[in-house]
Amino acid sequence: MTTETEGEIELEYELDDKPPWVKSLLLGVQHVAVMIVPATAVAYIVAGAVGLSAADTAYIVQMVLLFSGLATVVQAYTVGPVGARLPIVMGTSFTFVGAATTIGANAGLAAVFGAILVSGFVVEGLIGWQFERIRPFFPPLVTGLVVVIIGLYLIPVAIDYSAGGVGASDYGATHNVGLAALVLFVSVALNLFTSGVTRLLSTLVGITVGYGAAVAAGLVNFAPVADAAWVAVPRPGAFGVAFEPVPIVTFAFLFLVSAMETVGDMSSVTAAEGRTPTDEEFRGGLFTDGLLSSLGAAFGAFPVTSFSQNAGIVNFTGVMSRHVVGVAGVLLAILGFSPKVGAAVATIPSAVFGGAVLLMAGMVAASGTRLISLHTHLNRRNMVIVGVSLGLGLGVATRPEALQGLPSAAETFFGEPVIMTALSALVLNTLTPGEQSPLFDAAPDETRAESRNLAASGED
Repeated sequence: MTTETEGEIELEYELDDKPPWVKSLLLGVQHVAVMIVPATAVAYIVAGAVGLSAADTAYIVQMVLLFSGLATVVQAYTVGPVGARLPIVMGTSFTFVGAATTIGANAGLAAVFGAILVSGFVVEGLIGWQFERIRPFFPPLVTGLVVVIIGLYLIPVAIDYSAGGVGASDYGATHNVGLAALVLFVSVALNLFTSGVTRLLSTLVGITVGYGAAVAAGLVNFAPVADAAWVAVPRPGAFGVAFEPVPIVTFAFLFLVSAMETVGDMSSVTAAEGRTPTDEEFRGGLFTDGLLSSLGAAFGAFPVTSFSQNAGIVNFTGVMSRHVVGVAGVLLAILGFSPKVGAAVATIPSAVFGGAVLLMAGMVAASGTRLISLHTHLNRRNMVIVGVSLGLGLGVATRPEALQGLPSAAETFFGEPVIMTALSALVLNTLTPGEQSPLFDAAPDETRAESRNLAASGED
């Protein structure tokens, strides 16, 4: 069903619409194709840093896919109070790479998984449980800025993928940049200049064309597919579980970042309908983040959280159906039980995904901008909040070494772009009088000025 009203984008399928099965399957594959490399990259990076064998690395990748799929299905359909009933695709975030690598190398993976098990349940469970009380502190100005910074700081990651991947011997090579440009061109051209199925599947078609070009150029290695097993069963406590204070505190901070990202991504998705999520949606989404991350840690999976590039797909394609995302979750879970299928997907070169992720990152930032503009009058107060918050967030994203003089824990905490942007926006919006502050009403002069502006623009 296609809709377009003020504050919404054109939706081909609304939240509860069920596209035909073939179309749903292809749209679900598109979601999986966009997120599978960044979701599994965390496992590869951490496994390499702590010196795991190829078999153990493959097992962690398998668990990441399995629990990403389970969490995605829960988000789409809910289990009791857990789940948002929104099209939220879940996966492992780069937010956790640094801490997992450092703690894993120094204290072992048992300490990593023990910290995730405790902090995921406690931190995000508590935030979700009390979100109705703290929601006034997260108006569209704050959540919109979180969405914007998520999109902006994903762009360097997308560029790295487009160049071939950080550390690749052919980083920046012409063939890598060419593949990324091909995917970007095909995706954008089909989305802007075609209609129907080709527009809805524009990103998937772009990735497919790029992959075909990579195979033709001899850039794809199929050897890992032959070596992978067909089926592998999850093993509880595969790497052990240890509870140590410093790792638990560190991951507690990072789960706060994860909660901020999830709030931003959920706001980005519902912005397609011209609204912000309800308290129930926020609560269910945060519960899923925390509880599924804790459950996954018991089997050797890294934390799962909402994936911003998939929120970008919703806005890019106009397909908001949670049933499509449910299909994507089932596909991810199947991949999690079959290392061979996962290995086949992993043969797609990073540069191919780079073109798609670059597009999605830009769409996420654009949806955050729309969320702010729809619900926030950009007067002097709010412009200052936007400027300071984005300045600090982008500052630590582009120059993280500026914080190297801080204690290690503070450097980790304040070095996260989402934390810097969210905390800056949260504090400034709370303490500065204005219509979106939870502590103050709008100042009389500000209210009169906004009324005049709205009247002049013809709005009610």
